[in-house]
Amino acid sequence: MGTIATTGNKGKGVRSDCFVTLELTDVGGIQLQVESKVAVMYGDSIRTEMLKILDFFGVENARVKIEDSGALSLVIAARLEAAIKKLIPTEKNWLPAMLNENLYTTAKDRNRFSRLYLPGNSPSLMINAGIHKPDGIILDLEDAVAPDKKDEARFLVRNALCGIDFYGAERMVRINQGERGIEDLNYIIPYNVNLILLPKCEKPEQLQAVNDQIKKIQQKYNQTNPVWIMPIIESALGVINAYPIASFSENIVSIAIGLEDYTADLGTRRTAEGLESFFARSCVVNAARAAGIQPIDSVFSDVGDMEGLRENVLRSKALGFDGMGCIHPRQIVVIHETFAPTPDEIEKAKKIVYAFHKAQEQGLGVVALGTKMIDPPVVKRALNTINLALKMNKLNENWREFYEKI
Repeated sequence: MGTIATTGNKGKGVRSDCFVTLELTDVGGIQLQVESKVAVMYGDSIRTEMLKILDFFGVENARVKIEDSGALSLVIAARLEAAIKKLIPTEKNWLPAMLNENLYTTAKDRNRFSRLYLPGNSPSLMINAGIHKPDGIILDLEDAVAPDKKDEARFLVRNALCGIDFYGAERMVRINQGERGIEDLNYIIPYNVNLILLPKCEKPEQLQAVNDQIKKIQQKYNQTNPVWIMPIIESALGVINAYPIASFSENIVSIAIGLEDYTADLGTRRTAEGLESFFARSCVVNAARAAGIQPIDSVFSDVGDMEGLRENVLRSKALGFDGMGCIHPRQIVVIHETFAPTPDEIEKAKKIVYAFHKAQEQGLGVVALGTKMIDPPVVKRALNTINLALKMNKLNENWREFYEKI
C-alpha cells in the first residue's frame, strides 16, 4: 500500500475545487499546508475542517497540502476523504451536517423535458446549475469522468447530492456500466438521489442487478423513498429489447436513447436529419408508450446552434418524445419552450375536451366539434395536452377546476 495520494483538480481555469496531497508518515503529527487566495479569511476554517476529518479517520501522522481554488467545504471534505481512502481501508464515511438537507422526493410522472448533464468530478459546474431551472440535473459518473478520477468523483457526487441546492430539479446520477456501476450505488442511494440513469442498457438482467442493490442499500439505511430508474438505450441490442427493458419494474419512469453510441454501434454517423436513427427512436417511443412511461430523446451536441436545436426538438416532439438531454444550460429554455404545448395546441385541446364533456353529459355516443367527428384517440391526446398545460400552470383556475371534475 502506498503512502502518498492526490485527489482533486488544479491548474489554469480550475474554479471552486482544490487539489489535496496526502502523505502518511510514521511520526511528526499532522502537518498542514494551505495554499489559497482566500487563506486570510478562510484559512483557519479550512484547517479546522481538515483536522476534524483526519481525526475522524484516525490519521495521526501525515503531511497534508491543499491547493485551493475557491472550493466549498463539501468539496474539500470530499477531496480529503477520497485521498484518505486511497491509503487507509475503512468503511467509515465523513458526512457533514448537510446530510439531512435536500430530502425532497419526485413524482413518477413529473415533467422531464430537460435533463442537464454535469461531469461528476467538476464542482464548479454543479454549484449554480439549479438556477437555470432544468427539470433534472445529472451528476455523471460515467463518460464525463476520466478513468483515474472515477473513485474520487463518487465522494464529490455524494456530497453534492447532500449539500448543493439544485432549486427543486430532480437529482439524477448516471452510474457506470457493470460492477463499477453497482458499486457507485453505495455512494448515492443513501444520499438523496431521485433517479438513476443506467447507461448502455441492453437486457432486463442489468436492471435486476441495479434494483437488487438499491433494495439492499435501502434496507440497510431503513429508507423507503422512491428511487427511479431511467435506462439509456445505446446499442442495436438495446433497441430490440426496448420494451422488456421499459416494462421491467415499477420504478422505471422513463427510457432514453443515446444516439452517439447507437450510431457507432451501427457503424454509421449521426446526422441532423436523423434518418439513421429513425427506427431506433421510434422503437424507444413505442416501447415507452406501451409500458406507460416517458420516452426521452438524446442530446443535441452543437451548443451554439439554437435554431438547429429548436428544429431537433420539433422533430423529437413529432416522434412522440417527452423530453431530451442537454449539455449546456443555454439549451434548457429552447427545449422547454419547444416541448411545451403552444397556445394554439392548448386552445384546440380545450375545445375538444369541452365538446367531449358535453357529449357525455347528453349521453351521446358521438363527439363532434364543428363539422368534424372526434374519435377517442383524439380526445386522449387533447386530455394529455391539458394535463401538461396544467402542470406548467398554463391554464387558469376555472379550467383546472373543470378538468378535475371530469
